[in-house]
Parts: sequence; structure tokens; C-alpha cells
Amino acid sequence: MGMVRDARKRAYGLSPVLMHIPPNTSQSVSGDLELPQVGLAPMLLEVLALCGYGLWMLLGLALALGIYSTGRGEALVPLTLGCLFVSAGLLLACLRLPLMPEWHGWQIGHSLRPTREALLALATYLPMLGLAGMVRGNEGFWATRLISVALVLCSVACLVSSAYGYRARRMAQAGVTMQIPLSRVLSACYGGGLWLWVCVIFQANLTGADVAPLPWAIGLLMLALLLGLADGLGWQQSLRKPTPGERLRHAEDLQGRRFLAATLICAVPCVALLVVPLLPWGRWLSLCAAMAYVVGKTIELKLYDVAVTRLIEPDAP
Repeated sequence: MGMVRDARKRAYGLSPVLMHIPPNTSQSVSGDLELPQVGLAPMLLEVLALCGYGLWMLLGLALALGIYSTGRGEALVPLTLGCLFVSAGLLLACLRLPLMPEWHGWQIGHSLRPTREALLALATYLPMLGLAGMVRGNEGFWATRLISVALVLCSVACLVSSAYGYRARRMAQAGVTMQIPLSRVLSACYGGGLWLWVCVIFQANLTGADVAPLPWAIGLLMLALLLGLADGLGWQQSLRKPTPGERLRHAEDLQGRRFLAATLICAVPCVALLVVPLLPWGRWLSLCAAMAYVVGKTIELKLYDVAVTRLIEPDAP
């Protein structure tokens, strides 16, 4: 118990961001913080935010390089979709629902001063709004490319800074903090890439334009491979136990649900990437693949939280 107490003190003391304690956090008799597990709904909102930032990041990168399709409407659709994904948690936090008591560590209505993480997330809206007003006509205009780069940088900074949120405190106590920013950026790129793929396919179907499926397939398959490697490393560290028997027991307990999550995250989208060009109604498979990723990633984050909770608190269910 003393080792857990020391690990928690180090995690709170060395964090680069001011750690916010959720309102439902309690203390044990010994004075240790007892952080409750996160429900599926906050995990879903987190995954949607990852997809939204990934959409902004990839779209901004494409516009900055001048490789995205011209036309105001074609760029506004992924921008708007990303805004809906990112703003879902903010909207629920503004409504002060128990489902989302805080947004990036900021208890809206209880504290007038946002956290640094929340300020950075709010600042990310500025280049997004500026880009929405600048994408009319040719994206080769230098101001459009400059704002696109700003959107990419703000999205990456927000992903990295938000890695030190509520769930990160559990992982910091378990010694897996170093993998969190990389995993979040890869998850955002992969999820945002799937939703951007959906936007491109449906818009091409409406306008009659041709879409080259091979670059999309290669890029997203490579991201899926990198994400699998990063998540596998995180799982190996999160399942560390004092004895091999305990590690095996905990791994077997989560094995079935981990396989389901991995199937939804990687297998379903990868198969869809290969099948979509072969079917006349394949665009609907792209939408199913993006939705499957959201469901699978939500399940994986929940299982990851359970695994880290068991590592920190061995008596947890």
C-alpha cells in the first residue's frame, strides 16, 4: 500500500499539467485518492473528440500541401463533422450533466477560470473557424495554407496536452504515461482518416468525381499497423503483475473483449478498405467501418482503464 501511495504522489507531483481531481473522487481512510473507473459514455465522447481532432489535423495537412479537392463545400463538410465530434463533450459539460462533469479538467459553472488544457482546446476553434472562411475557391492562397498549418499544430498540441487528463493519472501511477501521447495522436489520425475517407467517398458519389482508393487504403492500413503496435506496447505494460500467474489471470479475463475491440478497430475497417472499391454500394461500408472504429475504440479504452485500475488497486473488480 505504501508503494502505491508513493507512486501516486510522484504521479501528481511530476505531471506537466495541473491535475484536476473529478468531483466524485473520494479519499480512503489512509488518505489515498480513490479514483473511480470511467464509464462508457465519457469514453465514447473521448473517442469522438479524437476523431474530430484527427479530421482537423488531416484536413489541415491536406490543404496546407494543396492536395485536397478544391471547392468550399468539400472542405466544409469534414470541418463541420470534426466540430460536432469535438464539441459533443463541451456541450454536455455546459449542460452540467453528471455524464460529463468536466471538460479538459474545467468544471464549467463551478470555476470561472479554465484550465490550460481547456484554453488550448478552445483556442483550436480559432484556426478551424478561420479555415472555414478561407476555403472558398482555390486553397492555394497563402493565407489558407497558413491557417491550415495552424489548425494542424493546434490539434496536435491539444491531443498531446489532453493526454494528461483523468485517465492519464491512472496510467501515470502505473508507469505507462510515455505511451499515451503517441497512442492518442495515432488514434486520432486513424479515426480521423476513416471519417475523412467517408466524407470524400460520399461527396465524390454526389459530384460524380473519381476517387483513387489505393492511396487511402495504403495510408490507413499503415496507420492501423502503427496504432496496433503502440496499443500493444501499452497493453503489455498495463498488464504487468507481481507474479506470472496473476498476469495470466488478468489477461485471460479481458482477452475476449480485447479481441472484439481489436476486430472493430482494425479488422472491420481494413476489410472495408479493400472491399469498398469493388462494390457499387461500397460507400456505405466506409461509414460502417468508421462507426465500428468508434465502438471498438470505446470498448478498448474502457478495458484499458479496467486493466490499469487492477494494476494500481489489486482488489478492484
